[in-house]
Amino acid sequence: MNDQKTDLTRRQFLKATAVGLAAGLAGLPAPLAAAAEEVDLAVISGEPAQATRRALEALGGFSRFVKRGQRVVIKPNMSFARSPEFAATTHPQVVASLARGCVEAGASEVLVLDHTLQRAELCLDRTGIRDACRGIPTVQVLAVQDRRFFREIRVPQGKVLQRVEVVRDILDDAVLISVPVAKSHSTTGVSLGLKGLMGLIWERESFHAQFDISQGIADLATVIRPRLTVLDATRALASGGPGGPGDVKKPNLVVAGTDPVAVDSYGVGIVPWYGQNFKGRQVEHLLIAHQRGLGKIDLEKLRIIKGTA
Repeated sequence: MNDQKTDLTRRQFLKATAVGLAAGLAGLPAPLAAAAEEVDLAVISGEPAQATRRALEALGGFSRFVKRGQRVVIKPNMSFARSPEFAATTHPQVVASLARGCVEAGASEVLVLDHTLQRAELCLDRTGIRDACRGIPTVQVLAVQDRRFFREIRVPQGKVLQRVEVVRDILDDAVLISVPVAKSHSTTGVSLGLKGLMGLIWERESFHAQFDISQGIADLATVIRPRLTVLDATRALASGGPGGPGDVKKPNLVVAGTDPVAVDSYGVGIVPWYGQNFKGRQVEHLLIAHQRGLGKIDLEKLRIIKGTA
């Protein structure tokens, strides 16, 4: 990334305010040192599939989130025709581990989907997600690129977004699991869970051209509410995002929780972005979402359990 681009990204990324220490309850042993329902975040290191499963166990298991007979939508980032080593898309083994766990919990159907930015077939192929989920019963991997698969809904609390067309499959009581990859973004600084929700809507240009994107992301988070967010930080695209290539770090972490703001806030501190360290309050869309009551942002106020798969 050249100096001009780096400076622009930093200006967009930084906020004037910053707070306290990113502490959390880092010393808790695994397995659980508290009841699962009292844990805000599970942060597990290890290989992608095992770390994902262990993170869910720390939160109470798949059956806490998926009941027998329920439909599940898993939303990874597979918008780019990139293989896993580029860190621009969710690791296929994180996705497959979640899909398999949902089936074991009794899900009637598991849809793994994203509104891809690049050619659908190339994304499905090169990300490795379709192959990783092949053979898991009742699991389908889809790139949703036809408008008929979207439905317009109202955004009652919207500041800049009053109506939005969203993927039909996340409506009507489906369990939504958001599975973003940790990566940088040229406009929003980082792209984690809340930013990744834009992969569930039809029209995205207005976010970049018509209104403030950070406010739009917060608006979107008022109507798209994942039951669970699982951040794939097994690799992190620390620069050059969202599509790469760029500086790929390897934290080897999976971060899971029911609070999407908290998951993202933790994700901000995992690696330096553009060579600098940041906190959740320095990411505008996260701060707006927190201020609107959509989740916790201060790590020292979170109950965090850590472990190794």
